[in-house]
Order: sequence, then structure tokens, then C-alpha cells
Amino acid sequence: QEQLVESGGGLAQAGGSLRLSCATSESTFMTSILGWIRQAPGKERELVAAIGWRGGSTYYADSVKGRFTISREIDKNTVHLQMNSLEPEDTAVYYCAAKKSTPYTGAQTMGVNPGSWGQGTQVTVSS
Repeated sequence: QEQLVESGGGLAQAGGSLRLSCATSESTFMTSILGWIRQAPGKERELVAAIGWRGGSTYYADSVKGRFTISREIDKNTVHLQMNSLEPEDTAVYYCAAKKSTPYTGAQTMGVNPGSWGQGTQVTVSS
């Protein structure tokens, strides 16, 4: 059974930073595009960032480019999302997600309907 466990959410002030982590199984980690999707009340789900198998293919939503960085930690089967220069608009529940893919499928193909989801972690950014 696939399992994705998020951590690192919490409260931050505008301009601050948070680092989200998502622990996955080895099987999921090595066969999937991994990413982060956020959902805020009254807003559509948004693919924030995604990373392909090899780590060379990444995707970022325009709203977070230059502020967020996604990365893989191979030894721990973990994907991270470093969030800097946080804005109140970043407030949302952030879900770790995985989508089965080939090794060279572009990260941008993840979309907002991946095959696996975590339980989500709340990120709240105050003004």
C-alpha cells in the first residue's frame, strides 16, 4: 500500500520560511513523479511544485517561482519543499502527491489528479 507522510507545516510570518517533507516508500519514490499540491478554501487545487524521477525535471507554479524549491533526498525516500519569502496567499493545506510515470516523464505532467495523496499539512502565513 502506498503511503505518503507529510511534516513541517505550521505557522509562519510573511517573509518567513518553512520546509515541508514527505516520506514515501522506496517503490513510490523510484517510480513516480513527486510533488506538492495545495488547497485553500474557496480556491482551486494548485500544483505547487513537482519533480521527476531523475531530479532534473521540475515544475513550479508561477505563483511560487523563485520562492519555493522542491528536491529529493534519495537515501530517505523523501521529497522536500523549501518555502521561502512566504506570503499570506500561500496559506493552504499542502498535500504530498505521487504519480506513476516513466523515468523521463516531465514533472509538469503531474497535474492535480495524481494517483497517491498524503493526508496534508496545514501551512498558515500571517500578515
